[in-house]
Amino acid sequence: MGETPGSPPISMKLPSIAAQARRSPEMVFNNVFHLIDGDVLREAYRRTRKDRAPGVDKVTAKQYAENLDEHLRDLHERLRANRYVAPPVERVWIAKEGGKKRPISKPCFEDKIVQRAVVMILEAIFEPAFQAFSHGFRRGHSAHQAVEEVRAQCSTLHINWRVDADVSGFFDNIDRRHLRELIKQRVNDGGILRLIGKWLNAGVLDAGELSYPDKGTPQGGVVSPPTKLQTFFFGIVITWIWVDPKHDIDLIPRHFHPLHQRPDQVPFADPVGFLQAIADFGGKIF
Repeated sequence: MGETPGSPPISMKLPSIAAQARRSPEMVFNNVFHLIDGDVLREAYRRTRKDRAPGVDKVTAKQYAENLDEHLRDLHERLRANRYVAPPVERVWIAKEGGKKRPISKPCFEDKIVQRAVVMILEAIFEPAFQAFSHGFRRGHSAHQAVEEVRAQCSTLHINWRVDADVSGFFDNIDRRHLRELIKQRVNDGGILRLIGKWLNAGVLDAGELSYPDKGTPQGGVVSPPTKLQTFFFGIVITWIWVDPKHDIDLIPRHFHPLHQRPDQVPFADPVGFLQAIADFGGKIF
């Protein structure tokens, strides 16, 4: 199962797309679904973690690998013929601080391969727009780097206070129409958008009961971390938090998008629908 005749190898495809995205930041990509060929799926399989629990079909990574060539060939054919069906995700609940629980979704292993293939394309297009100091869910970046970035800024700018902020129920309340419209600003490819739509509408199996939420996105999938889909949602009004030398806190509304964030700026989202930003003012760094 190799490349189609005349197609460039994967080592050239994605860097070429990334170079185009870098040269033309306003360019809309509308013909990238065909890049998901046999070799891209094989690389997506290689990048997919093999130690996770199986999804609703109970097929483990080890079982899928037993007939890998056949499985990937069949998967490619279903994608090409628009016959791929995104299976429901299985929801489990894990404990959070304060006695609360957070829902985590378990996609099927094959579905994660398809998600990884789409992520590889989305990353090639969107990655050039991110700054080096943006570390969330990006290849080659980690939370440890983000902490060190903040530590360095605090030391350089003599900042002694920190503000922790979170959006309550963010994943559960994403406006799917808005999300798709924002993605289409850079990727308006029918094949990619159909797959995203299938994942958003695949359904959730929770304690044996199947439901079809009309908003939000699953947590735990390959394609669900912020820089894959949710990051693009935050083209909304933001309130900057400024703490002056007397420790007075001023909230300054202005437009914001994560791709335009400076490392010395802290975004604080105004409520949008059911999305409510929550901030903890009081943690002292030193």
